[in-house]
Amino acid sequence: MNTQLSRRSFIRGGLAGTVAAAVLKDKKASAAHNFEGYPDAMGVVVDLTRCVGCRSCEAACNKEQRLPEPAEPFDDFSVFDYMEHGQKRRTDEAHYTVVNRYDVPAIDHPLFRKIQCFHCNEPTCLTSCFVNAYTKTPEGAVIYNPKVCVGCRTCLVACPFYIPTFKYSSAFSPRVMKCIFCYDTRLKKGKPPACVEACPQEALTFGKRTDMLRVARQRIRETPGKYIDHIYGEHEAGGTSWMYLSPVPFGEVGLDTDLPNEPILNYVKGFLSFVPVVLTLWPALFAGFHLLATRKNRVEQSHNDANREG
Repeated sequence: MNTQLSRRSFIRGGLAGTVAAAVLKDKKASAAHNFEGYPDAMGVVVDLTRCVGCRSCEAACNKEQRLPEPAEPFDDFSVFDYMEHGQKRRTDEAHYTVVNRYDVPAIDHPLFRKIQCFHCNEPTCLTSCFVNAYTKTPEGAVIYNPKVCVGCRTCLVACPFYIPTFKYSSAFSPRVMKCIFCYDTRLKKGKPPACVEACPQEALTFGKRTDMLRVARQRIRETPGKYIDHIYGEHEAGGTSWMYLSPVPFGEVGLDTDLPNEPILNYVKGFLSFVPVVLTLWPALFAGFHLLATRKNRVEQSHNDANREG
């Protein structure tokens, strides 16, 4: 009986979520178009000319967020060899930030680029989420509430930077994993995120986003030819809290140069209206199949035990 109730509740919740998504999508899309970020939000400039690939940022993030120890120690630089085989390191449930190496023909040394959640001014993960599991804080962080998440994974599809990942350890305890800008332990107390504080090369500069844009423009202006005359993240996808300076075109260090300057949701809201149907109903159906199979196995085991006792 309990198994049947759990199964019905799970499927009913998925159907309710789908209906809610259809009702709320137009309202959320409109809100996304009008919101341009908080005026006092913080930001970070990532200067690719200064990063040496030491992975100190990865180690600091791991410690601050109490993530599992990585398979390769942080002083193991063989992880960069994955790029030689076309394998790009990505953030996941155990790594909120990773550094990748790029061998660019135009310069005589490799470039290293740190990647994490960009903390968009108008986050598509937030506006595409029909249960309001995301919040854009006045400090600039995009944070996530696992207590209301239903595991539809719409945010994974919506994110233009492919950052959020899903923790698959339990179908009934969905959780999206990503960088939260060290919000709880640092950002809301006025402190820089752990990765910024740990960088020995000062490749990461933290401050008010508007100030960081001035810092980035000043570097470009004062050192002609050192940087591409563009700040990646100033306008991309409506603007982001994490911004990049590079000595080479941004596409050569793995950044998407085809993103529009408007929030992504303005372009994909029609498509995303179908995503909750697919991502909510299918997990519910497969969970139902799993519960039925488990119940069947339990019944068969009970019968076998009864036969042995008889």
